[in-house]
Amino acid sequence: MASISGVCSPSSAVRLRRSLPVPYSVHLRHIRPLRSVADLHRSSSASSAPSADASLPVEKVEKRSIEKNPINLWHRYVDWLYQHKELGLFLDVSRIGFTDEFFDLMEPRLQKAFVAMQDLEKGAIANPDEGRMVGHYWLRNSKLAPTSFLRLQIENTLDSICKFANDVISAKIKPPSPAGRFTQVLSVGIGGSALGPQFVAEALAPDNPPLKIVELKKTLALFLDSASHFPLHSSGRWLMALRKMLTSLAYIRCINVVCMSISGKMTSFAWQATRFKSMYFNFCFFVVCQIRFIDNTDPAGIDHQIAQLGPELASTLVIVISKSGGTPETRNGLLEVQKAFREAGLDFSKQGVAITQENSLLDNTAKIEGWLARFPMFDWVGGRTSELSAVGLLPAALQGIDIKEMLAGASLMDEATRLSVVKNNPAALLALCWYWASDGVGSKDMVVLPYKDSLLLFSRYLQQLVMESLGKEFDLNGNRVCSISFGWFLYDSSASQLAYLEHELLIKDFQCMEIKEARTSMREYIQQLREGVHNFFVTFIEVLRDRPPGHDWELEPGVTCGDYLFGMLQGTRSALYANDRESITVTVQEVTPRSVGALIALYERAVGIYAQLVNINAYHQPGVEAGKKAAGEVLALQKRILTVLSEASCKLPVEPLSLEEIAERCHVPEQIEMIYKIIAHMAANDRALIAEGSCGSPRSIKVYLGECNIDELLA
Repeated sequence: MASISGVCSPSSAVRLRRSLPVPYSVHLRHIRPLRSVADLHRSSSASSAPSADASLPVEKVEKRSIEKNPINLWHRYVDWLYQHKELGLFLDVSRIGFTDEFFDLMEPRLQKAFVAMQDLEKGAIANPDEGRMVGHYWLRNSKLAPTSFLRLQIENTLDSICKFANDVISAKIKPPSPAGRFTQVLSVGIGGSALGPQFVAEALAPDNPPLKIVELKKTLALFLDSASHFPLHSSGRWLMALRKMLTSLAYIRCINVVCMSISGKMTSFAWQATRFKSMYFNFCFFVVCQIRFIDNTDPAGIDHQIAQLGPELASTLVIVISKSGGTPETRNGLLEVQKAFREAGLDFSKQGVAITQENSLLDNTAKIEGWLARFPMFDWVGGRTSELSAVGLLPAALQGIDIKEMLAGASLMDEATRLSVVKNNPAALLALCWYWASDGVGSKDMVVLPYKDSLLLFSRYLQQLVMESLGKEFDLNGNRVCSISFGWFLYDSSASQLAYLEHELLIKDFQCMEIKEARTSMREYIQQLREGVHNFFVTFIEVLRDRPPGHDWELEPGVTCGDYLFGMLQGTRSALYANDRESITVTVQEVTPRSVGALIALYERAVGIYAQLVNINAYHQPGVEAGKKAAGEVLALQKRILTVLSEASCKLPVEPLSLEEIAERCHVPEQIEMIYKIIAHMAANDRALIAEGSCGSPRSIKVYLGECNIDELLA
C-alpha cells in the first residue's frame, strides 16, 4: 500500500513561514453582539481583579487575510503537518490562519495548560465543589493511577470485562431460553452512557451481523478439478488456512473444524485447492452480538427497540448504565424493559447487567435481585469521558471488538499529547486552532464532517464532549465570562452520505445557529457553508483506506468509488478556503480499534487544554444538572395538577376548572403556561383528563377528570 509517512516529521525546529498579506478587520458573526478580544480583556479587568493565573483573552492580535498563494500554502502545510507514524494519524492545521505573533503569545499559556494537565493526571481535584478527581487517562494506563488501589480497580475491571464477554460469546454464560445463548444486546443509558458505545458500535462492529448467534453444523462440499485423494494426517496446514479464512470474516469466530472425510496429501493451501475433487467436513462457529440502544425516554422509541427484538427478547442481554441509577431517562428505560420481560413471562434478573457506581441505587437493586453481573463506574470518570471504561468496553467486547487495541491506541495518543513542544502535540494544536478560530470566546461554531460512514456518530459523540465541557457561564475565578459563554454549537453531518444541513436562527443567550438534517445533494450544503453566514470553522475527518486490501475496483479507468469521495473532501475544503472559511483536517489511515481509541483520546485532551486556555472547568456540568432539576419540577407540578383536578372532579356536580383556577389552586399563578402545556400533553395521551374548549383559545378551556376514585380520595 502506498504510504505518506515521511512526508513531514513534526519538529520544533521548523518555523512557519511568515506571510505578509494585507490586513483586514476581524469578520465575526454579525448576529451576535460580540466584543473584540481586546474589549473583553478590558471589560474583565475593569469589573474584577483576576489572579495572575486567570486566563483572560490574550491582547488583540491583528488578523490578516488568510494566505491564498498555492506555493506559500504548500510550505505552510508541510511546516505545520503533524504526523503520528505508529497510529497512522495526521493533523493538518494549515487552513487555520493563525500567525507567528499569535503562536508566540499563546505559547506561555499552553505551557501552563500542560502543567495543569499533568497535575490532573497525578490526581489533582478537578471539581472542588464535588471533591473528585478526573482520571479517565488512567483507564488506558493504570500505572498512572495515583494509588495502587485505583490501579488494581482498573486492571481487575478490565479482566472481568474480558472474561464476561468471552463467556457470553462462547455460551458459557447463557439465558434460560431455548436459544441456548445470548443473541442480542440491549444497552439502556443516556448521554455519555450511550453516545460513546453507539459511536464505537457504528465504527467497528461487524458489517451486517446475523440477527442470531447460533451454533451451526454445516457440511460444505468443495468441488474441484482433481480426483486425487490424500491422507487425513497431512491436512493440518490446510485446516489452519481454512480457520484463518473463516476468522477473517468479521462476524464469525471459528471455534473448531472437525474433518469428516478427507483423503490425500497436500503441500500448500493454494496447491491443494486445485487438487481436491471433493471434501466434506463439519464445523461449528459463532457470531458476535448485535447491539441495540435505548438512549432516551421516548416511549415510541423504546417500543420500537423492544418490538424489533421480538421473540429474541428471551435471548437478549440487557446492559443498564447509570452512575447513580437515579437518572430518570435510564430508570424509565429499565422499567419499560422490565415490563416487557414480565409480559413475556421472562425473569429479567437472569439477563440483566448493571454498570454503575458501587453501592448506588442501581448497584443495590442489581445485588438484591441477583442480576447476572455488575461492573463498576468510578466516581473519577465523567460520563462524557467514559467510553474507555466499563461503559464502553463491555458493549464493545460483546460485539467482538478488540478493546485492548482501543486502549492501546488511546494510550499512544496520550503519550503524544503530553509533550510540551506544541508542534509535536496534536491536542495542543487543536486547542490553539479552536482559540484562534473562535477568538477564545466562542464567536464561531464548529462543523464536524466525517468523510466515512462508519465515523458518522463520531460527530455526535463530540457534540456532548465539546459542548458539555466548554459551554460554561463562569470561569474558574467565579467571574461571569463577560456575559458570553465559552461554549460552541458543534454541528455534525455524515459528509460521505451527502447530508444537507439547513441553518436556522435560534435564540440561546445570544443568537446562534441550529442545524437540521435532510437527505439531498451536497451542493446545497456547500452553498450554505461557502456563501452563507460566516459563523463557523470546519473539521474534516478523513480516512485514507477506502476498502480492505484486495476489495477495491475501478468504476472507470483509473478511478474508484473512494476516489470520488476523496475528491469531494478535497474539493469542499478548497471551495470553503477560497471564500475565507477556515478548516482543520484530521486524517487516519483506516478505521480500526486502535485509531478509534486514538481519536477519542485526542479530543479528550484537546478539550482539557482548551478549557485551561480560557480558564474554565471542563469537568463539571451545572447546566445539565439544572436541566434535570427543571424536569423534576415539571413532573412535581403535574402531580399537583392531578390532585387539584381530583378534588374538583370527584364530587357532584363535577366542577370543571379553567387554567387560571387550576393555577390559583396549585398556588403557582406564574406557571399558567406550563400548566396549559402539561394538560395538553396529558389530554393527547388519553390520561383520563378531559379538556373542553377552543384549541386556538387556551383561555376558553375547562378541565376535569373523566375517571375518579372517590374511595381513594376520601381515604
